[in-house]
Amino acid sequence: MTQSRRQQDTQVVDEKDRHPLMTTNDINMILVNGAQTALSKLKRAQSFNARLYYYAEIAVFLEVSLSRDSGILDDTRQRLEEIHQEATHVHMDANKLNNIIDV
Repeated sequence: MTQSRRQQDTQVVDEKDRHPLMTTNDINMILVNGAQTALSKLKRAQSFNARLYYYAEIAVFLEVSLSRDSGILDDTRQRLEEIHQEATHVHMDANKLNNIIDV
């Protein structure tokens, strides 16, 4: 009987310690900030593989934003599309420059 009472007390404490679900603003901020961070790293990347990795990371943030009924705002989608477009230009320009140097 004492054991079962302890388990119940532990469960009550566990439920109190749980964190609330993320709000809609949190997920939108996480997506945009994550994409901006990846863009900054993409701009500083020195190798093709590193640039490709950060470019793909930005694409994932954009892809996640396309999920319906997930609380992603249209402004967030638009900002992610702009970041992705800028990343595309940065990545392609770096590839062009790298190909010119290698030739």
